[in-house]
Amino acid sequence: MADIPVPSVVAILPCNDLDAAEAWWNRLGFRRPVSRDDDDYRVLSDDVGASVHLTKTVEGWVVPGRNPFGVYICTPRVDELARAAEDAVVGPSRRPEHKPWGMYEIALNGPDDLLVRIGWPSRLKL
Repeated sequence: MADIPVPSVVAILPCNDLDAAEAWWNRLGFRRPVSRDDDDYRVLSDDVGASVHLTKTVEGWVVPGRNPFGVYICTPRVDELARAAEDAVVGPSRRPEHKPWGMYEIALNGPDDLLVRIGWPSRLKL
């Protein structure tokens, strides 16, 4: 039986350097199918069905240090992904924390200074 997609929302992220952005997302387990070779648009997915789309931005649209974009990855793999991108962690504690809003999360500085938050409900964290 063919894989049947489930309803979802997928971020389309503008990137100045698609190769560098793809390599960054690879560290978090997101991969492009081998059969795809797109110059200006990349569809990456992980082993559990999450996906992110990368698109080549127009010059000057995404300025590192002033990037207004961000994504939130909701996954129980917070600690694992924090270790995979250890050098990109931002914030004073440099490790995942239980937040007052009920999430166990961490923030990363992604490609082009994209804010990438990774979290899971604290009540489900063992």
